[in-house]
Amino acid sequence: MLIQLIIDRFEGKYAILEFQNKNSLIFKFPRSLLPQGAKEGTVIRFNIDLDEKETETRRKNIQEQLDNLKKKDQGGDIQL
Repeated sequence: MLIQLIIDRFEGKYAILEFQNKNSLIFKFPRSLLPQGAKEGTVIRFNIDLDEKETETRRKNIQEQLDNLKKKDQGGDIQL
C-alpha cells in the first residue's frame, strides 16, 4: 500500500507529518530518516508492505526463546 504524507512542520529532531484524509492524521517522524532536501510542504511517499518471511523468522526466534525458558523452569511458583 502506498500512502502519501505531507511535512507540516519540524519540531526539534522530528518532522510532523500529516496524512490528509477525512480524519487528517498526524505522525511524529524522526527528521534524520527523511530524504535530504525535505522541507515543510514536501510530500513524502511511504510504501507499506507485510514482510511475511521476516515475521516468520521472528516468530520462530521468540518461540525458541520461550522453549528454552520452559526447559530451565524448575516448576516452582513465585510467592509474594
